Amino acid sequence: MPQQIESIDPARTVLIVVDMENDFVKLGASFEVPAGREMLPRLKKLITFCRAHGIDIIYTTHTHRPDGTDMGRFADIYPAIADGSGLKDGTEGIEIYPEIAPEPGEIIIKKHRYSAFFGTDLDIILRGLNTDTVIITGVTTENCCHATARDAMFHDYKVAFLSDCTATLAYPDLGYGGLSGEELHRSSLIALAFSTAHVMTADDCIAKVMSGE
Repeated sequence: MPQQIESIDPARTVLIVVDMENDFVKLGASFEVPAGREMLPRLKKLITFCRAHGIDIIYTTHTHRPDGTDMGRFADIYPAIADGSGLKDGTEGIEIYPEIAPEPGEIIIKKHRYSAFFGTDLDIILRGLNTDTVIITGVTTENCCHATARDAMFHDYKVAFLSDCTATLAYPDLGYGGLSGEELHRSSLIALAFSTAHVMTADDCIAKVMSGE
């Protein structure tokens, strides 16, 4: 039976904003996801709502050390990581996009793999906040958002995955056919809804918070 969340208790919920950093969101950035900019009005509305209703917000930023020691296989897959032109620690590229910048006291977690749980203290922080539900937003749907949602479920959190506050980009044909960003986003949501999370819109999420207060 697919996971269903009937209501969301703001006191036990955390909004996770995945990798909405300049290197993914800014025009012309090395890992630009144009759909990430397109969803900004919805995400900004949600962030404002969460702040007003006592839902803690955690931001993640994908980053790698200048010396390359934490790149691993990413150096093989992504030239911009290998040559340091993207996702490099200490640069403007890893800072959260200004339109949704964290407020003082909000947590930013630096991560080095797709999942925000891998090699970070995210789980410790969530348990310290007495969290039972996480709301997943950000980029990209099928990689960092999906991996974070999967690991959240593996750690026994309920997962609300927001269909209109996550985004991705087109994939080229590497021998199995290409996918448009819209197709990849939709197929990822289908898989997540079946096996991992309650997929919903931002407005649905807000309504569930209101019903849980």
